[in-house]
Amino acid sequence: MHLLRLIHILGVFLWYRLDDFIAERPVFKPLHLLIKILMFWRQPGEARGVRLRKALESLGPIFVKFGQVLSTRRDLLPPDIAEELAKLQDRVPPFTFDAVQASIEASFGASLNTIFPKFKQTPVASASVAQVHFAELPDGKQVAVKVLRPGIATVIHRDIRLLDTLAWLLAAISSEGKRLKPQEIVEEFARHTEQELDLTLEAANCSQLARNFTDKRLLIPGVHWDYCRKDVMTMQRMHGTPISQVDALRAKGIDITKLAHDGVEIFFTQVFRDGFFHADMHPGNIQVADDGRYIALDFGIMGTLNDNDKYYLARNFLAFFNRDYRDVAVAHIESGWVPPDTSADELETAIRAICEPIFDKPLKDISFGRTLLSLFQMSRRFGVNIQPQLVMLQKTLLNIEGLGRDLDPNIDLWQTAKPFLKRWMSEQVGWRSIAKKLRHELPFMLRTAPEMPRLLHQYLTQQTQHNIRPSTLAQLESLVRDQQTQIRWQKRFIWTILLLVLLQILLSIYLFIGS
Repeated sequence: MHLLRLIHILGVFLWYRLDDFIAERPVFKPLHLLIKILMFWRQPGEARGVRLRKALESLGPIFVKFGQVLSTRRDLLPPDIAEELAKLQDRVPPFTFDAVQASIEASFGASLNTIFPKFKQTPVASASVAQVHFAELPDGKQVAVKVLRPGIATVIHRDIRLLDTLAWLLAAISSEGKRLKPQEIVEEFARHTEQELDLTLEAANCSQLARNFTDKRLLIPGVHWDYCRKDVMTMQRMHGTPISQVDALRAKGIDITKLAHDGVEIFFTQVFRDGFFHADMHPGNIQVADDGRYIALDFGIMGTLNDNDKYYLARNFLAFFNRDYRDVAVAHIESGWVPPDTSADELETAIRAICEPIFDKPLKDISFGRTLLSLFQMSRRFGVNIQPQLVMLQKTLLNIEGLGRDLDPNIDLWQTAKPFLKRWMSEQVGWRSIAKKLRHELPFMLRTAPEMPRLLHQYLTQQTQHNIRPSTLAQLESLVRDQQTQIRWQKRFIWTILLLVLLQILLSIYLFIGS
């Protein structure tokens, strides 16, 4: 099966004459010449960008997503290719209305007109995994209905298996296999892609993101749960302008510079405050309301980070913004992202050589392609371990960078993000962090504190039965006494905190009544 798929990919490569893309490299010129001779009857009739887009469309959703990511990197691509790949964001050829109707009626067990009295047959957006139609509910509410492509699960699972095989092969034959962790990365990608195949999971992601942004800095459509199934998701219809239409946004009086800054802060808020972020932020999934607020769409791929990942990421970012390359190196070592015997001095020097030249420059003047290449060479030299759980974040950072470049090439990305990260770090190590952790652990402490002496006594009894040495037994008995003393102090501390909180409440009530 994998062999047939590889043959198919090679056939698409030849059919669309993508050998043009390798002709410029001297090492591939003999191969390009051979292909030209063999394919003399199939001359390129369309522009190279069009051929590349059509090839990716024909290969399926995994390759379409690859094109979506590439389309956001206009600094790395020629303009003609970037413009064509941008069409993959929401203009993938749609599937038929008959298939849409059949899917909806099979999911709900009722006719389409009964579920949606009004349903526009022409999709408003068509992507690699699903397409969206505007409709109206029986109560008159305007909604957007997302429907999975028929048979898309089979196609995705096939390509995931192929990627897994290629990853296994890379890990087996490449000296870089252990460090790059290709199989873990494919597994992480497969897990996120699997979520896109169940629209109830996407609906849950949408609701969670909306709860995180109750301050309405980021507008999220409401979910109509009674009209959601695994293959169908119904959400509030949003009204906005695609973020890629910068001229239209300016015509509406939107402050583009402010919009770019707001986008950076919203992203970092998702990552560091919530540890739950939109991981598919290409321009087709983002709109702007007339009041200048962002509207997020398509919640099939969401990224998550644990507290440890968030701490070390924020520490790395903040040290980087402060040009404290020593702390960047130390953070890499302490987090386990590089081998523990790595020389902090050498790593610091290598990071400084890469990062120092890009400071104090707007995005338009920074060659991220060269920077990323240098970072990759450095990571290989120092044995940096690729973190699979951060792959989605890395992909999203590329999207954010591309959006920022399109909106305001002069934006200082570093200075925009630095104040937010400083506030976040202060909350992680200051008194607020201690209070937050205490509030979180207080129920557990109250519940388990009375049980600790009994649990320790049981442990000692078990050890005594196994002929524990008297000296060790004495040490453990001393430990029990110390533990009992600590528990008494913990109880006093907890009751003191509760008393102070009660006094604060009573004082507030007194002041309120007195006013």
